[in-house]
Amino acid sequence: MTGHHTAFVVAEDLGILLAVVFWLALAYWVHRDARRRIGDSFLVGAATVLGLLPPYLGPVIYLLFRPAETLEDVRSRRAELRALEQQAGRARPVCPTCSAPTEPDYVACPVCATRLRQPCARCDSPLEPLWQMCPYCATPIEPSELDLDAALTAEARTLGSLDLVPEPKTRVADA
Repeated sequence: MTGHHTAFVVAEDLGILLAVVFWLALAYWVHRDARRRIGDSFLVGAATVLGLLPPYLGPVIYLLFRPAETLEDVRSRRAELRALEQQAGRARPVCPTCSAPTEPDYVACPVCATRLRQPCARCDSPLEPLWQMCPYCATPIEPSELDLDAALTAEARTLGSLDLVPEPKTRVADA
């Protein structure tokens, strides 16, 4: 009977040891996660103590109140936003034929003489190829003057020349 009793004591001791190790591992995880998400060392310490003191309940409370993003995620998002803002600031219209910079009110490219827009028959304002009416004087544009295929092709070339999406980098394994 004593052997049977000893097995229960060993199993109980082993269960307690596993519970303590799991509790300390949870506190360690809270500390590591808090360091990744919180910049203030005092708050990291407070989160670690919260992960330790109410056993098993502290990490659950930490999960409910921890910041949603890691500090690296925040830095990465800010860098992406800065890059997009710079790209948008540089996105000037260009000629679809020679890629020379143009202005929104140019009727033709000053470099290659490609016709970029047609002037309005009434007010001479530059019209975009897809417009069906002059927005400045409300004069309708004749359908015969509107070549949708050519206009869409020119628009696609213009969007392609903006290079809004960077080309994927080739890896050594791909070559």
